[in-house]
Amino acid sequence: TGTATEKTVVAKKATGDLDGDGRPETVAAVHCDSAMGTPPDGVYVLTRAADGHTPRIVATLVTPKERLTVTDLAIHAGTVTATLLGYSSDAVPSCCPDVKTPAAWHWNGKAFLRTTPAGVHSV
Repeated sequence: TGTATEKTVVAKKATGDLDGDGRPETVAAVHCDSAMGTPPDGVYVLTRAADGHTPRIVATLVTPKERLTVTDLAIHAGTVTATLLGYSSDAVPSCCPDVKTPAAWHWNGKAFLRTTPAGVHSV
């Protein structure tokens, strides 16, 4: 993530109850600010700590090392959905993602499981 000279940018966020406890979680797509290229996003699930004030990261859905950019992020019926832009190979410049993938994550009581959203089929 960032160094002292880099600024962190929250590119997208969505809020909703993901684990059924009646308290909302926030899902955020975050990247380091960059003047060049398309910086990769990390997608994190945050919840309030026991003190009720300090947010804490409880899950990582996408790591910046995956070189993905999030264009849509939402929570519907306890499921996180996103559109991920990525690269077909390491030869593709970071300015120009060439693969678009829908993704969804659902809490199973122990972890977030990634699935392909209903109605989406690979070609």
